Amino acid sequence: MRLRSRLALAALPAAFLGVLFLHPLVTLVRTAFGAARLGPDAGRSVPDVLGDPAVREVMWFTTWQAAVSTIVTLALGLPLAWVFARRTFPGKSVAWAALLVPFVAPTVVVGAAFLQLLGPDGPVAAAAGWVGIGGSSRTGSGLDLRFTVVAVLAAHVFFNVAVVVRTVGGVWSQLDPSLEASARVLGAGPVRAFREVTAPLLAPSLAGAAAIVFLFCFTSFGVVLLVGGPANRTIEVEIYQRVQNLDVRSAAVLAVAQLVAVSAAVLVAARLGRRSTALPLVPAGAGARPARTGGERLAVRAVLGSAAVFFGLPLVLLATRSASVGGRWTLDAWRGLDEARRGGTQFVPPLEAVAHSLRVALAATLVAVVVGVSASLAIAGRPLDPSRRGAHRRRSSPLTAWLDVALMLPLGASAVTVGLGFLVALDEPPLDLRRSWWLLPLAHALVAVPFVVRVLVPVLRAVDDRLVEAALVLGASPWRAWREVDLPLLGRAVVVAAGFAFAVSLGEFGATLFLARADAPTVTVAIDRFLSQPGALNRAQATALAVVLLACTLVVVLTAERLRDRLELRS
Repeated sequence: MRLRSRLALAALPAAFLGVLFLHPLVTLVRTAFGAARLGPDAGRSVPDVLGDPAVREVMWFTTWQAAVSTIVTLALGLPLAWVFARRTFPGKSVAWAALLVPFVAPTVVVGAAFLQLLGPDGPVAAAAGWVGIGGSSRTGSGLDLRFTVVAVLAAHVFFNVAVVVRTVGGVWSQLDPSLEASARVLGAGPVRAFREVTAPLLAPSLAGAAAIVFLFCFTSFGVVLLVGGPANRTIEVEIYQRVQNLDVRSAAVLAVAQLVAVSAAVLVAARLGRRSTALPLVPAGAGARPARTGGERLAVRAVLGSAAVFFGLPLVLLATRSASVGGRWTLDAWRGLDEARRGGTQFVPPLEAVAHSLRVALAATLVAVVVGVSASLAIAGRPLDPSRRGAHRRRSSPLTAWLDVALMLPLGASAVTVGLGFLVALDEPPLDLRRSWWLLPLAHALVAVPFVVRVLVPVLRAVDDRLVEAALVLGASPWRAWREVDLPLLGRAVVVAAGFAFAVSLGEFGATLFLARADAPTVTVAIDRFLSQPGALNRAQATALAVVLLACTLVVVLTAERLRDRLELRS
């Protein structure tokens, strides 16, 4: 009976994964290795595609830019992690929460912001002109870093510093500070004490953060497409461009090759993560203290000030440029969001694209939560009927263990691979979804389900069954025991998971660019269309839409956090 209960819970997520991920993935593999004639280069073999010098150059760029982005992110994130882990300062909790903003910001928002920041009339060009580099931005001949490797690296660091700070800083804040203090007493300087005492203890979290950042940068699409320019293409961008040129088979070969590379990177990261040691832990924040010396205060201010400029300037610039057209202050860009201009690339008013994105995100969230809750209950071994639980639930069955791993695969495959898989697989009966409104929400839900599962499973496994057993002994029915004990805890986690799923769908760009219809674009596609067109008004409307999208994303995330806090107070 217990096995049947687990199988019943696992059936929905297994079917969801099989139809929407495994079937498109198998179709991609068959397209890559099969003899089907798809496009002008369909006759080329897999070795021909992978041996193409242009493809090799793209693969090399993808790899080294991800490696350099990871190194720079670690170098800039470690000082910030130290400040949050070991020092106290006014507004620390607000600054800690603000670190979420770059991480949850949609890629098109960051792309639009860095195009403004690094353009010839941006503050970087002005600063460079002031010191005599790149001419004068006033004359339009200032330093222009758009569509360069510098722009790609800067945008990647902007996105991923929060991963390093929260991952490494979270562990650092729990390390016993007396170990480093003892090394200092014995004569070691601060650099040596960090190198020989703290760094080895932080090594597992550093390896984990580096692996996550590398994967994010390796599979980067939106950032590279918007700010990298035609000369700087990752595998993701190359896949998209080959589909645009109707070379579907070469795109499938590249998608499969990337999936293999990402899977290998995930296995290496998992192996590194298992090489951990027992850490001397204290309560989080117990080792933090105010800066005491002038040098410490200067270091803390320098780190926080640099971080505030780096993270805040692009977003502030984005907001101000949305109210400026051709160098003059005006709200024309905002006024035009409710109409489709003649001769423009938007077939619908931009605000209608925002409304469409919200509807798609709501539908994707509902699907992701239903599938994610069912999968989480199966993985955690927690049937809805409390009377069927027991000590057996702590053991993971082979089926649910495989389900747990399989649900993470869409993240490794990347959104571009998901979009391409939908494009080539779901185009004939009985799975012809090309004209279905649900095509886009299902693709977004596939990307969001792993986030839902990762939020819910730890909560379900942490619930003490003795509370439920006590309620049953005292005469409560199984339904009441579940309602009074499980539901409040699960409800908090579901609210948080739903918020993340909604934000993921709202900012999703890779799969959307493949699947969105021309007459029903999402806000991310609308921003990309504005940025691809010349003209000051188009750029201003792109920034205005980016501000709207960022505001919607932050409202969703902060509302989820607030609702979770209220539920915690009531329980």
